[in-house]
Amino acid sequence: MFLSGELVGLRAMEPSDVELLYNWENNLQLWSAGLTQTPFSKHVLEEFVNASHLDIYTNKQLRLMIETVLDKETVGTIDLFDFDPAHARAGIGIFIHQNHRRKGLAEESLQLLQRYCFSILHLHQLYADVSEKNTASLQLFIKSGFIQTGIKKQWLQCGTQQFEDVVFLQCISSGD
Repeated sequence: MFLSGELVGLRAMEPSDVELLYNWENNLQLWSAGLTQTPFSKHVLEEFVNASHLDIYTNKQLRLMIETVLDKETVGTIDLFDFDPAHARAGIGIFIHQNHRRKGLAEESLQLLQRYCFSILHLHQLYADVSEKNTASLQLFIKSGFIQTGIKKQWLQCGTQQFEDVVFLQCISSGD
């Protein structure tokens, strides 16, 4: 396990994860939380997994699988994206399968990744964009040390001529 806590560990993607990623990435109900509007083929996901061995400085992104420590079940993903080493920052996104939410898994996963970003990658800040309606995610990021620094007005289209605001959150390294 790459990074491990009491409840979860974060690990690199494996070829065996393609089927799970295929199901999650192509779930229409989850698309509103992400930035995709098109399905992913298994072939594209296989290429994504195969390219994940390249470091974050090459890919400018990193996806890790979230696995429970107790039974080694893969329950979600956590992503660094828009990695910008020149300005020492990256975006962060997290997904926990609905059957495993509200158990502290997301919070510990986020803490593990924050520690990695600030201690190993030496990033200065992480940021997240969260729909104002996603109160659980907003609470997660705030509890994990992120602060709301802005609102992106009418940022996400959620229907014909319907838009919702996105909360911009940042976590600045304490430098410890």
